Amino acid sequence: MNTPPPIRAALIGNPNTGRTTLFNKITGEKQATGNYARVTISKNSHIIEHQGVQIELIDLPGVYMLNSKTDEEKITRDLLRKEQPDIVINVINAGNMERNLMLTTQLIEMGLPRIFVLNMKDEAERQGVQIDNQALSSLLGGPIVETVGRDGTGLDQLLDEIVRYSSDGQKPCSTVKIGYDSHLEESINQTTQYLNDLHPDSMSPEQCRWTAIKLLEGDTEIMEDEHDHAQLIEHVQQVRSTLHQQHDESAESLVLSGRYGFINGLLEEVRHLEIDTLMNRVNVTRAIDGLLLNRLLGLPLFLALMWVMFETTFTLGAYPMDWIDAGVGALSDGLSGILPDSMFKDLLINGIIAGMGGTIIFLPNIVILFFFIALFSETGYMARGAVLVDRMMHNFGLHGKAFIPMITGFGCNVPAIMATRTIENPKDRLVAILVNPFMSCSARLPVFVLFSGAFFAESAGTVLFSVYMASIAIALLTALVLSKTIIKGANTAPFLMELPPYRAPTWGSIWIHMGRSGAEFIKKVTGVILVGSIIIWFLQTFPQEITMSQDYDGQISSLQSQPENDLRDQQITELERAQEIEIQQGRYLGQVGSVVQPLFAPLNFDLNASIALLTGFVAKEVVVATFGVLYSHGEEVTEENRGLRESLAASMTPMTAIAFMIFTLLYVPCLATIAVLYKETQSLKWTAFSIGLSLTLAYSLALLATSVGGTFI
Repeated sequence: MNTPPPIRAALIGNPNTGRTTLFNKITGEKQATGNYARVTISKNSHIIEHQGVQIELIDLPGVYMLNSKTDEEKITRDLLRKEQPDIVINVINAGNMERNLMLTTQLIEMGLPRIFVLNMKDEAERQGVQIDNQALSSLLGGPIVETVGRDGTGLDQLLDEIVRYSSDGQKPCSTVKIGYDSHLEESINQTTQYLNDLHPDSMSPEQCRWTAIKLLEGDTEIMEDEHDHAQLIEHVQQVRSTLHQQHDESAESLVLSGRYGFINGLLEEVRHLEIDTLMNRVNVTRAIDGLLLNRLLGLPLFLALMWVMFETTFTLGAYPMDWIDAGVGALSDGLSGILPDSMFKDLLINGIIAGMGGTIIFLPNIVILFFFIALFSETGYMARGAVLVDRMMHNFGLHGKAFIPMITGFGCNVPAIMATRTIENPKDRLVAILVNPFMSCSARLPVFVLFSGAFFAESAGTVLFSVYMASIAIALLTALVLSKTIIKGANTAPFLMELPPYRAPTWGSIWIHMGRSGAEFIKKVTGVILVGSIIIWFLQTFPQEITMSQDYDGQISSLQSQPENDLRDQQITELERAQEIEIQQGRYLGQVGSVVQPLFAPLNFDLNASIALLTGFVAKEVVVATFGVLYSHGEEVTEENRGLRESLAASMTPMTAIAFMIFTLLYVPCLATIAVLYKETQSLKWTAFSIGLSLTLAYSLALLATSVGGTFI
């Protein structure tokens, strides 16, 4: 007996409706969620089973319209039009129905089988909103399911409704017609008939009517689909012109007016507002926004919260860091005492454990940072941050919608660059893409935590905060220059952003953010950093036979036979150091480093620092692993000086450390970021420009810090 294919159910709704939260609750997935717009960038799917029936649940990006102006709209509309899921689950925020129902009217016009989910019903009731579900179901032409995505209420009923559709074999919807102005309705009917005649077999009556409406709206993609039918296009252009003459407004405006009329009439029938409760909620929101969005206090409060985030990231993270560091040290010492001297022992202790162990200790800092980012997004403060900095970003040539991608860049530049798809203007988007690599991703965080603790322990949190603020400042200044020079015409579109309601954080969602960031970091540690540590150990260990320029061992032995004195001890130390340097330079890694080190000499970077930066071209996480391997060899690491921080502090000055952090912050991003940058720009020119810009800024500012800053520190 053949197993029937799963029911394909597409979750669709506005941003901030809890759509992805529902998806996660039903499927057990851990997709990103947030109390701000456009978290989901692409579609995600998962097959589940309910009552013996398989269901493929598809989480589509949050959209407000079914146009094709953004990538999210294209992804959503293409799936609905071309793949035609078995059923559409329209997720509606019960507390913001006016906004959400605009998308609903478009789904109705497409004639797709549909179920309507009233999510966040608990919040709506607290706001004083009561909804007549029976009347709503009748007016929308489909069943209504109430849910609370945060705790899973109503999800079984939703799945039951999907299965019922499968067993009945009938569409769970009835025909609903959006009423339009008589002139517009006549034009829609005429165009629909045109399409019926042209596509008698390939288009249903509902599809013909929806296509007719889109043609009258001037939808460029639909126009292109029908470009072979010249008479139809001519008819549409004529009708659009006639409608404009009759009403002194465009056909698009007339369509919107009709939809808003339908929505307003529907809400009059199905919704009851308890004014006192609603006004109390509005007043509380206004009071909070009055403080957080205040012209004078808003931005200082935002910066203060950012400082708290980074100070906590370092201070609180220091305790588990020390525990992990102690554990790694105990493991290394234990294995050193058990294993016999061999190449394998050296690889395990000085390669794998030194590299991976030196990196894994920064896991707590990364998890804490993501905790704060998730907390800000869950409560609704992230969207307020975008509003706060919009004017400043505008002054620097960046669109306000670039704020969320920039903040996302604190986690990883790859999804951050992809998140710029929400910016409609191509020039605005290009500027946002080019400056995003300057945002300090979590891969750089271990480097900054390491150096802050090694050189500025008493003010490490403030130094960490300063690094991240510097990344924002450099990104803004770069955007200003780009928008005034080679990318003129950017930042012309207005910034509009829906402010979500304030919500208590969903701790489960926050744990998902934290767990995912931690898992991704551990994946890198056990993947790219493990491989990188082994390669670096090999290059640092071989060749083992090094031809020396002089007999160091003989000279040291001769000096050791002499009576002890300060001069003798100094000479022995100098000979041992010279021998170690010569050995290091003779290894494969030293040979490579010796080639690039002269380039970094003006920055006062030694051979080890130069090698670490070189390995960081692949992935920034490898920088710390490289230091771990390099300083596990040689005489800097003794019983009295075991830690990586101590080794670094002994090898460079605080000013050189600042220059190193600046260079790490700005120089070429990882290979994955470069790949996605090319994918999103579709241009080798702009990809090469980004690489050149990063290297130029990194070197110039690091040199400036070394040259000028050295006079003060």
